[in-house]
Amino acid sequence: MIQGMDIIIVGQQPWDVEIGSNCKNIALEFSKHNRVLYVNAPLDRVSLLKGSSDPKVIKRNNVIKHKEAGLIQLNETMWNLFPDTIVESINWIQFHSLFKFLNKINNQRFASSILKAVKVLGFKNFILFNDNDMFRSFHLKELLKPKLSVYYSRDYMLAVDYWKKHGEKLEPILIADSDLCVANSTYLADYCKQYNPNSYYVGQGCELDLFMQFKVGDSPLDMQNIPGIKIGYVGALIGLRLDINLLIELAKARSDWSIVLVGPEDELFAQSALHQLSNVFFLGSKPPQSLPQYIGSFDVCLNPQVVSQVTIGNYPRKIDEYLAMGKPVVATSTPFMEAVFSEHTYLAKNVQDYVSLIEVAIKENNHVQAEKRKAFAATHTWENSVEEIYRAIEKHL
Repeated sequence: MIQGMDIIIVGQQPWDVEIGSNCKNIALEFSKHNRVLYVNAPLDRVSLLKGSSDPKVIKRNNVIKHKEAGLIQLNETMWNLFPDTIVESINWIQFHSLFKFLNKINNQRFASSILKAVKVLGFKNFILFNDNDMFRSFHLKELLKPKLSVYYSRDYMLAVDYWKKHGEKLEPILIADSDLCVANSTYLADYCKQYNPNSYYVGQGCELDLFMQFKVGDSPLDMQNIPGIKIGYVGALIGLRLDINLLIELAKARSDWSIVLVGPEDELFAQSALHQLSNVFFLGSKPPQSLPQYIGSFDVCLNPQVVSQVTIGNYPRKIDEYLAMGKPVVATSTPFMEAVFSEHTYLAKNVQDYVSLIEVAIKENNHVQAEKRKAFAATHTWENSVEEIYRAIEKHL
């Protein structure tokens, strides 16, 4: 364990983001034994122009104008910084040399704001922890001069066009220049290792109390009239990440099963042929606290992900949520799923595998297997993941 250190965290997600965030969970775990400065991304010019009525933009603009304090104490050992600077929106620029020049100016503005907070807090010999922020934080190692710089890879960002354009050149340099890299999947750890031998798989933490403490009761009202074996998925229904054709084929192959999809749909799902199938049920978005009720009503849980550059390196937290409730899980096989989850899930390569493995999962399901799944999921805590991060850091301090 690392204790008594000062840690500065920069990344993609600000502290006031509503959705869950790996980086926020890591920051809270760091702050149990260290002082932590969690830095929000600086306001960019386009967001200011487009979001003049957005409370978050107003807050950031007030900090820039010195109408509000930008350094907020979150707990006894952690602070959140709203940078008192604006950065230019430059990702549209096609010429990489010009982008690099302007990006360094953005970095200098950002670093200047961070250093003001460092001086106020009296941070010394700090660790810089960068959560996948490959543009705004590209030069922060040279500008902030940390004791140690850590790059955290949790998504393969270059599969997204916004990051790919300039990130294909910049991210490998940033990874190589960092003192070490840590990743939440073996795929991403191997990716980082291409550029930096000091790259480590540190696992993933999950907040599973809601799921592990669930007591079986009545099914939700909108589940009670769904017939037969219920094969379910809970989460955002995004066509780039989930295999719509596989779901269609699965529903057609076993019309006696009900395919239950709980979550908001994107346009690809909304316009898909799944809506014409009588044994497919779309139940829409649900409050997070009600999700265990839906999972508890499934006979088998699914994760039918598309295997692509966007998804292949992801850690599927959904699997842990299913397992935390003791549910049998059939998911698409990927190298990471095979390495980490193969002993506790059924992994399929095509629709025929899905059909046969769902049948096996139903047949083999029992109390002993359910308890093994729960015990395995319980090992995936933020405490354990951060302990692995500490181990990696200690090798280089």
